[in-house]
Formats: sequence, C-alpha cells, structure tokens
Amino acid sequence: MQSTVLVLLALLAVALAMRQQAIAVKGRLVCGAKPANNVRIKLWEEDSGPDPDDLLDQGYTDANGEFLLKGDTRELTNIDPVFKVYHDCDDGIMPGKRKVKFALPYSYVTAGKEPKKVFDIGVLNLETIFKKEEREMIPGKRKVKFALPYSYVTAGKEPKKVFDIGVLNLETIFKKEEREMIVSKKRRSPRHHHRHISAELAEESDFEY
Repeated sequence: MQSTVLVLLALLAVALAMRQQAIAVKGRLVCGAKPANNVRIKLWEEDSGPDPDDLLDQGYTDANGEFLLKGDTRELTNIDPVFKVYHDCDDGIMPGKRKVKFALPYSYVTAGKEPKKVFDIGVLNLETIFKKEEREMIPGKRKVKFALPYSYVTAGKEPKKVFDIGVLNLETIFKKEEREMIVSKKRRSPRHHHRHISAELAEESDFEY
C-alpha cells in the first residue's frame, strides 16, 4: 500500500513539473521572383528520446507565400521547436517533395498555451539548396501488370471481341508487382509521361504524408 502511494506521489510530482510551452513562427516563402503559394508547412516539437515528436501546427502558405504557425505542448524539459517546409521549387520532375527543416530559437518559446512572441523567419527563397536538405518520399499505389492474349486483338478501330479477365482479388501478392511513385502535378512533364499514365498519377498527387 505504501509503495503504491509513493508511486502515485512520484507521478503527481512529474505531472506538476510538466511545463506548458508555446511557440509561434511567421515568414514568407518565395520561389525565385514569385511567391511560393500553397506550400505545405509544419511546426514540430522534436524529442530526442523515446517520446514521439509532437506536431504543434500545420498549414499552407497563402497566395503571397506568407504564413503563421503557432502551437503549444507540455514537456518536462525545454522544447525543441522546428519549422518544416515541403515544396517543389526548382525541382524538375523529381519524385516526392524537397523537405527543409529549420530549428527555431528557444528564446521565442514562452510559458502557457498562447505564445507571447512570434519568431519572424524572414523571406526564404526556396530555390536555395539548404544544408542537410531531405526528400519526402511518398509511396504510391501497388501496380500490377497483366499481359492480354493476342487472340483477342481484332482488325479495325472497334474491337470485335472482349477478353474477360475474370474476378481478381487484389489482396493477392502478384509476381513482379511494382509500386507507383507519386510525382507532384507542378513537376510533371508531358515529355516524360504518356497521357494515360499522367492522368493516373494526377489522382495520387494530393496525397499527404
């Protein structure tokens, strides 16, 4: 009984020691001379231990490339806020998005649920190749290919026979199955994709990680 009380008191002490901490960041993103509008941005609190990272806020830049994110969390120690940008600026037709992370100064972290200060990150040109830049890879859909018998190919513009492929259970792991890589709409080039494949990928490009 006594040990249970001691454990409860210890847990209570830890809970009371947890501090509510808040952070806010604002700025403007550009891609060269143009505003980087509708760019996905996130505000995280990174944890180095077994505790998972906390997503404090997320959103998209406005038509002028401007943004404001803010959030709060309870931690026993000082929080480590980071600002992440996921973008396609100057990226050609590369799969995934360029991912850039900026550590925010702890001097802008304030006590309570509402931040009392806002860190202005300034104007960032996303054409810049940032140090330790990463790439956000988003797995696409499973892709399966079936060869159709030539005996069902007929002369003329209209097919005279229809091949019935039957009932397929897509839970099956097919031989030589592939995975479709998702490419952003902005970076897709008709010179590199057939029309029907481009339409297929367009359905996936809004998927978010």
